[in-house]
Amino acid sequence: MLQRRHLLLAGAATALATPSLAQGSAWPARGSIRLVAQFPPGGLVDTISRLMAPFMSQALGQTVVVENRAGFGGVIGTDFVAKQPADGYTFLMSHASVQVFSTATMPTLPFDPVADFTHLGMLVEAANVLMVRADSPFRTLDDYIAAAKTRPVRYGSSGIGSAPHLLGAMMSSEANVPNLEHIPYRGSAPAMQDLMANTIESMFDPITTNVGPMRDGSLRCLGVSSPQRLAAFPNVPTFAEQGFPKLTSAQWLGLSAPKNLPAPIAARMTALIPPLLQRPELKARFEELVTLPRNPPPLGEDFIRIMREDIAAWTAVARQFNIVVS
Repeated sequence: MLQRRHLLLAGAATALATPSLAQGSAWPARGSIRLVAQFPPGGLVDTISRLMAPFMSQALGQTVVVENRAGFGGVIGTDFVAKQPADGYTFLMSHASVQVFSTATMPTLPFDPVADFTHLGMLVEAANVLMVRADSPFRTLDDYIAAAKTRPVRYGSSGIGSAPHLLGAMMSSEANVPNLEHIPYRGSAPAMQDLMANTIESMFDPITTNVGPMRDGSLRCLGVSSPQRLAAFPNVPTFAEQGFPKLTSAQWLGLSAPKNLPAPIAARMTALIPPLLQRPELKARFEELVTLPRNPPPLGEDFIRIMREDIAAWTAVARQFNIVVS
């Protein structure tokens, strides 16, 4: 009897000493799971979040609800997740725009982009494109650069310190065109409105939300930042093949959680990513949006390694051009 009591006490002590295992084995057992999109509805992050959520719900047997927490270029929603309990009921659609580019351009952030999260894996990535109107006199990137050597040519972006801003700054430097003038906006939508209204001549932006106008001929794409030409737009040359290899980049989206997520939950969510990305319904939508997963998707430490490399590279670019967001 005494021996049995000792065994029971030992078992209780083990359970208390390893709460992560206890939580992980029961998860998800209560309420819905939040997937935080740190940008407004209608954009890249919101679109991918709402595509993924129903399939995550099906795989987990628990409702996954997308919650938009926009503000300050995605920093507010990202910081919100960083400060939530690591209980498996709050996840973040992490985005290079915040984890990489905000880190590169903001002297102070309320979170550490790597250490304050459990980064589970990369989901998809979108190339950036340089676009002009269909009636623009710039039919090629050479035309565009030649004009910018003689007069001011304006390019719009989704804001100071954004990936499009840094790409434009790099283009200006690499092509030796000081007349390339950056016009920042509070998001891609108002920049696109001014582009179509001929207020600005060009715009750098992720391809995802511009696929429709590119396909219907409203916009002409002068270059894409992917390593190879995109299958959906085989006639659009990459920046690299036009003499600008440094303009090879993509904006990735990943799945993350607050730091110290219990190991069983982290393992389950990480293992969920590859088969989820292979779902025919999701693959078809990714292809429509020209926002595709890597094969295989970088998971765990591989994802973190890519994040660290991106942060180092773009921090160097931000310092080179003195791009600071206060």
